[in-house]
Amino acid sequence: MKQPNWRRWWQPILYVLLPVTLYATGLHTEVIGRVQQLGLATGLFRRTASLPTAPVPKADYSLQLRTLDGNTVSLAQLQGKVIVLNLWATWCPPCVAEMTGLQKLYGKTQSDNIALVLLSVDENPEKVRRFIARRGFTMPIYTLASDLPAVFDTESIPTTFLIAPNGDIIDRHEGLGDYDNPQMLRFLQRLAR
Repeated sequence: MKQPNWRRWWQPILYVLLPVTLYATGLHTEVIGRVQQLGLATGLFRRTASLPTAPVPKADYSLQLRTLDGNTVSLAQLQGKVIVLNLWATWCPPCVAEMTGLQKLYGKTQSDNIALVLLSVDENPEKVRRFIARRGFTMPIYTLASDLPAVFDTESIPTTFLIAPNGDIIDRHEGLGDYDNPQMLRFLQRLAR
């Protein structure tokens, strides 16, 4: 008696069962989004002229910041530079975890064309000052001196915005990020030229 070839019947079932399962659980939108994200990042899928594209959001330079010394500065003072705007808090474990990488990135990007803006959303500036002093961070730390503009609004922290010299917000990353890596450094340096 001849043994059945399992591949002949299980592959078609898998091809039908997988999409049905993804659709039934609602995960199909996540999978489609990830495939598109990966495809666009690798150049496998190209947007055609007939597809509408979302406009690139622009930074709102009216954001007022307060230094840990109590001075008020505006994001507009950094206009024309590459800005890495990181929203964080002392009580947020992922925020604290990425601070060391941001400090290392700051040490490698101290130039006139790249600015790190670490904006604490803590309500107590004194708590932020103590936290920074205890950790020995030297990167520029700010607290809010005005309302956060809608373009920077987020429901999770840490959130990092990458702003090009022309004001385009070219990336928004919610959650823990690895900022101390050669790719990030090269990208920022190319963008700053």
